[in-house]
Amino acid sequence: MEAAVKLTWAIALALLFCPPPTAAQPRYVSQIASLVEPAKLVTLGPRDANPRVQKCVYWLATARSAGQKPDKVLDMAVAEAGYTNQFAAKLTKEALLRNLDIAEKLGCLDAEGLAEMRQGKAATVKRGPYKGDQLSVDHIIPRAIVPELDNVIANLELMPQRMNASKSDKIGDRQRALAKHLHEAGLLSTKGLKAVESSE
Repeated sequence: MEAAVKLTWAIALALLFCPPPTAAQPRYVSQIASLVEPAKLVTLGPRDANPRVQKCVYWLATARSAGQKPDKVLDMAVAEAGYTNQFAAKLTKEALLRNLDIAEKLGCLDAEGLAEMRQGKAATVKRGPYKGDQLSVDHIIPRAIVPELDNVIANLELMPQRMNASKSDKIGDRQRALAKHLHEAGLLSTKGLKAVESSE
């Protein structure tokens, strides 16, 4: 009898001090996890990860509106998605947080923009010199240089369409630095790294 009472108290204290997560939070986590799962990304066709970036930003913005912290949501999402390499998880998380920030600064997180992004479509830029443009997804390291990075989330960045169209496939310091990080994280092969380092 005494053991049963102790067990009942232990359960009550656990529920009091460790309340279960809200029903909403796992939804954000599971939605993002399914979009960035490495095993799925490697099976996608050309540029098929682009709409996934838009959807991830939608879920992050929605989570934040509900009082959740995007960085915490992403910590759980990349873990659920199966990122066993912590550096790869970190790069993926940082890229998605950066894209959330970009979308916000460009005024794309209004009701209309979020409705588009939820479907993986391009929101309309509402602020800045590119106002009226569609929000496209750019490959930081051009896919023409390293096709294997086509659907790597850490290599994808939101950008106004006109800015993206005016970009060249040149490799600069940012691309070289990212290539080294991606290689260290197991997201870029040695052959791919050499292709970046030998490009101008």
